[in-house]
Order: sequence, then structure tokens, then C-alpha cells
Amino acid sequence: METLHNPVLLSEVIAGLKPSHGESYLDLTAGYAGHADKILAVTQNYKDATLVDRDDYAVRFLEEKFPEHQEEGPEILHKDFYNATLLLIECGKQYDMILADFGVSSPQLDFSERGFSFQKEGPLDMRMNREQELTAADIVNKWSFEDLIQIFEKYGEMSPGFSRKVAREIVLGRPFKTTTELANRIAGNARHSRVHPATKAFQAIRIVVNDELGQIEKMLPLLPKLLKPGGRVGIITFHSLEDRLVKEYFKEASSMGEESELKVVTKSPITAEKMELVINPRARSAKLRVAVKR
Repeated sequence: METLHNPVLLSEVIAGLKPSHGESYLDLTAGYAGHADKILAVTQNYKDATLVDRDDYAVRFLEEKFPEHQEEGPEILHKDFYNATLLLIECGKQYDMILADFGVSSPQLDFSERGFSFQKEGPLDMRMNREQELTAADIVNKWSFEDLIQIFEKYGEMSPGFSRKVAREIVLGRPFKTTTELANRIAGNARHSRVHPATKAFQAIRIVVNDELGQIEKMLPLLPKLLKPGGRVGIITFHSLEDRLVKEYFKEASSMGEESELKVVTKSPITAEKMELVINPRARSAKLRVAVKR
């Protein structure tokens, strides 16, 4: 089957989670099985694996890769990772390994119809779960000037001045139908920069559309309930807002001595080696943190 997505930090994930034959595995953001395929090749325990994704494109790929009629195949859940976590806890599930990769998948960026990238013309969508109602177009064309400033400052980590400037351009240029329309309007009155002026604005809109930080914040404290004693959890983040949440949670969960739920394995986040960056430039901002349940 064609590889649609190159998983980031693959060798580092394998080294951090240390899969062994027969162990169980939960992938909360399975995507196109880049990490799962390699881990399951080691464990050979497909029946005790659960693969989760809220993107119907990814779920369809997973179902084709691991046909449902195979009784020994992994469980595949079409859910966001927070609600999947709630369901699995309710079912009493526990795993030897858990992985969550918070990055946007290559197909989401590369397929213009998904509307994630300003480099290819597409509708202002950005929904990871296409069943939800809120789209990027709703935010861009309907939200107030003040609300736009707030999300650009908070989720795009843009300066107050630039946030106001971008919000003003959006309000004056409405309505927008495509990603390139929006990106060109933002870039038209911005200073020249190595990074496209629309990058942070698109990040902020995408985070809000998919409630990305809210999902992470609610899910993290639930992870120990899904881990067996000695179980390992690896989390990959791609920007400082995500990494800060993971770092602070790991610190809190491991700071109570013998009463701590987790022991942090990675004192500093693991980043990609130069060789991987040559092959997969999207790994340049990826950070992996690993912890073990006591």
C-alpha cells in the first residue's frame, strides 16, 4: 500500500517506547500508520492494538490496511483523541505503550481540498474531522475583529501590533473563499520575511477549528489510567503551545516522589537528526517527550 505520510522521529519513538513482542499499543493519532506499522511489526500483537484518528481519510486508510474482517486485527476508532481516551477508560482498557503525534499529516497539507495549506489553493476548511460544523471560513468571514486579534495573539503567538494588522486586513477583505485569497491578503501589507506572513495566522485558525489545545489539555491527565504499570507514553509536539502543555503536565505528574503517576524519561525533548531533516523537512519543529508509568 502506498505510503502517504512520512512519520517524524520514527527511530526515536521506537527507542523511547521500546516495543517488544506481545505488548499492547494505543496510537491516539494513528493517521496513515507511519509509527503504528513499525511498532506493530515488532509486537506482532495486532489484536491488542487500538488505532485512533478523527480524520475520515485516515480512518479509511487504516481500515484498508488492517481489514475489519480480520479477527486478529487492531481496533480502529473514528474519534478525536480526547473522546477516544474517555471511551477506552470506560471500557477498562490499558496498554503497554501509548503514542500521540499532534502534527498535521502530510495528506492534510498536501491535498488542497482540505484547506490546511496556503501554498495550494483550496477552500477555507481545515477540519480534521469533516463531520464537525465549524470551518476556517466561519472564523475568517464571521468572527469579530476583536476575536480575530485574540486568537492570533494566543494561538499564533503573533505580536499585538501584527495581530491587529492581520485582523484588520481580514475584516476589510471579506468574504474570503480560498486559502490563497486569504494568504495573499495577509502577505500584501506585511514586511518581507523568511517565513510567510500567513504562517502563524493559519496556525491559529487551524488550532481553533480543531480545538487542538483544548483536546490536549483535557486528554493528558487521563493517560495514566490507560497505561499498565511500567507502560510507556510518547508525545510528539510541533509548536511551543503544545510542548508547553506536555512539559508542564509531565512535570506535575512526576513531581510527587513515590506518589507520582509518571517518571519522565526525557529530561529534554528529543528532536530530529540532520539526516531526517534532509529527507523530511517537516520534522524540523518536532519534539518527542517520553514518560513511564510507575
